[in-house]
Amino acid sequence: MDWQELTDLTHGKPFVVERVRLAGSGIAVEGRFEPPQLAQLGVDDQVFVAAFVRAHGSIKEMERIFGVSYPTVKSRLNRIAERLDFVDTDPVPSGADVVDRLRRGEIGAEEALAELERHR
Repeated sequence: MDWQELTDLTHGKPFVVERVRLAGSGIAVEGRFEPPQLAQLGVDDQVFVAAFVRAHGSIKEMERIFGVSYPTVKSRLNRIAERLDFVDTDPVPSGADVVDRLRRGEIGAEEALAELERHR
């Protein structure tokens, strides 16, 4: 069974994988594994995301590929984005982090004060 069959079978409802067998070996792992977020999207949305990545994020190219308007592409991207959790790649530094950077000489006193004030 491939992902497309699995997502068709589940009709978009959440599911858990309980057994994984490594291809080409007798090794199997049992437990409760949530599939990756992208695998939890419907097949059409998975194809759309793959096309978006292949188009290097070009909405103009997505318009051409799918024969739809800019607002349609944006709307679909927004709908898909609402279903995905994002990792905060720029977390707010704690006060201790700022003080540590100050002690190591990575930032000056004024910058440290500004960061502490900004994140209050």
